[in-house]
Amino acid sequence: MKSLKNLCIFTLLVAFVVGMPFLSSAQDKIKITVACGAVGLEKQLTDEALAEFMKNHPNIEAKSLDTPDLANDRLGLYLQFFQAKSSEVDVFQIDVIWPGDLAEHLVDLNQYGAADVAKEHFPAIVQNNTVNGELKGIPWFTDAGLLYYRTDLLEKYGYKEAPKTWDELEAMATKIQEGERASNPDFWGFVWQGNAYEGLTCDALEWVASHGGGSIIEPDGNVSINNDMAIKALERAKGWVGTISPAGVTGFAEEDARNMWQAGNAAFMRNWPYAYKLGQADDSPIKGKIGVAPIPGEKAGQSAASLGGWQLAVSKYSKHPKEAAEVALYLASAAEQKRRAIVGSFSPTVMSVYQDKEVLEAVPFFGNLYDVFINAVARPSTISAPKYNEVSTLFFTAAHDVLTGKKDGKTAVEELELDLQDLMAKK
Repeated sequence: MKSLKNLCIFTLLVAFVVGMPFLSSAQDKIKITVACGAVGLEKQLTDEALAEFMKNHPNIEAKSLDTPDLANDRLGLYLQFFQAKSSEVDVFQIDVIWPGDLAEHLVDLNQYGAADVAKEHFPAIVQNNTVNGELKGIPWFTDAGLLYYRTDLLEKYGYKEAPKTWDELEAMATKIQEGERASNPDFWGFVWQGNAYEGLTCDALEWVASHGGGSIIEPDGNVSINNDMAIKALERAKGWVGTISPAGVTGFAEEDARNMWQAGNAAFMRNWPYAYKLGQADDSPIKGKIGVAPIPGEKAGQSAASLGGWQLAVSKYSKHPKEAAEVALYLASAAEQKRRAIVGSFSPTVMSVYQDKEVLEAVPFFGNLYDVFINAVARPSTISAPKYNEVSTLFFTAAHDVLTGKKDGKTAVEELELDLQDLMAKK
């Protein structure tokens, strides 16, 4: 009996020892965490890509980490990780405006293979992401502000094409809104992003630039916001609130505008490319009724779309920067960008993807609006780095003050000019 007991113990020990390598290999997997967004299909597409990556990299366990939708909140979270020199997150999804501000916390991806593929991406974005010769982020998807419109409603009210000027948009939005209110009291002419956050910086920059009012701070460092056309632009937008746009638009972010639009309660919407595929989903009330056009201008041909987009960066505090860079480069690869374009209408940064027949079939406006993407107006993040976040906060606060009636346009830009000059002098 004793020998049988000993045999059992021996057998268990052998099983444990033999099993140790398997236990060890599971425990020794390199764990990579990717901080990413969850707007629209972002989270789903990222998780699918990470699952595919792990099939071919059994030594790496990659997972995504949800982050706030609003860029300002996301940046605040990132800064907490960086200030703590935390290794909890390895790969960060960073806005096109952040490379300069966050450069000290990010590795040079050129040292991990990015130099071999960077030439596939839009040169301007690669240049934007390069700080002191170091590539701080590999481009993942680009963005530019777009005007969405209901094709069926334009036809119903006798319009043959999308508005090219703000005057035309206001006239169309007013007429369509008045007509549709007869059967839908919740209908509005135009929805956009009016909350006091980075999204308003994008919208308001489009208003100002499309009126010929400059780009807040010019590439030479000159603060240009205090001019008549900038005042006209902000006052014009103020006039939309409560007329062709709901009073609550001053609290709208991207998803607020999209939800109202996609529910069939707006004729026009300003948003990013991601909204297209969501609006064309099978359960969408407006499927098959969506048109996309450039942002209007004060005059025809004076369109201005804010440059947006996101990059993938690797933290200097990651314990596994090589593997983290592998993940980042895979997510930003041409094959992944093609998939994201087809499934989620995310605009590629790999130039060749815009010639892909499957992509153009899934998202036709990529071909028609290619020039919008490559000629988009950049926010003054490079010239103001590492103070851009403060610049943007001053700008969207001033714009929000005008929209809500707290200040008139002239007072807002005069005070903003002084605040920006003081900030730039201390940079």
